[in-house]
Amino acid sequence: MSQEKDDVMPRWYVVHTYSGYENKVKTDLEKTIKNRELEEFFFEIIVPMEEQIEIKEGQRKTNLKKVFPGYVLIKMIVTEKTWYIVRNTRGVTGFVGSGTDPIPLTDEEIRKMGFEQVAVKVDYTVNDTVRIIDGPLTDFTGTVIELSKEKHKVKVLVSMFGRETPVELEFAQVQKL
Repeated sequence: MSQEKDDVMPRWYVVHTYSGYENKVKTDLEKTIKNRELEEFFFEIIVPMEEQIEIKEGQRKTNLKKVFPGYVLIKMIVTEKTWYIVRNTRGVTGFVGSGTDPIPLTDEEIRKMGFEQVAVKVDYTVNDTVRIIDGPLTDFTGTVIELSKEKHKVKVLVSMFGRETPVELEFAQVQKL
């Protein structure tokens, strides 16, 4: 690990494991963290699962299926010691990243996965005039008519071909004028 100074903010990291070892890695890591009293460096360990409904012979059956087989997500503060503990847990093949440096997930990736709500700050409100800065309508201006903080979307009324047309965009695609 070539990190010069340790991060003090907890970030989400992806750890690659042997297929089928995800839950074993999670429990082994939790035991090691507790035994070494490192709870202040590890915040959450997740094996993302989703319910899958299967109908067999007229019977409805619900199964849990791994969303990312072979991967475990860990919210942690990376130090030499924590990196070593995770890296040397049985079943772990390494952090996802380049070489020896683990690369944290971006806020956008975390939000899309849906396992943690990421606060998004917008500097515009309803009735503000905004410019679209990304997408097929780049450089169009319009008026904000609706904000959806749960979906991270904004609805903008844009004038196209002489008509007012509502357009739904991501927060990052719009900038206040």
